[in-house]
Amino acid sequence: MTEANTSQPTNLAASIQIQDDAVVSRTIIKSDAGTVTLFGFDEGQALSEHTAPYDALVQVLEGDVLVRINQIEHRAKAGEILIMPANEPHALTAITPFKMLLTMIKA
Repeated sequence: MTEANTSQPTNLAASIQIQDDAVVSRTIIKSDAGTVTLFGFDEGQALSEHTAPYDALVQVLEGDVLVRINQIEHRAKAGEILIMPANEPHALTAITPFKMLLTMIKA
């Protein structure tokens, strides 16, 4: 299932708007093989610590984020990527309003 129009170039950062005091998401691709999801976080918003059964690639499109993996903190900014390994506890907190593309591949 594809949510985005794949036949046209798309500006990812412009495809989602940051909302006050919220985390918003938009699915770009969802299939048996995995998902690609666009997120927008207002400053200070977070995803609490959790695990996922698959590696997850975070691509920061705008802003700065603090990513904690196994209690180790990493700061990432626009243009950088970070891999959150499968089954490792991780959490994200927006240092500034930020946008990211999250890619999870199941197989």
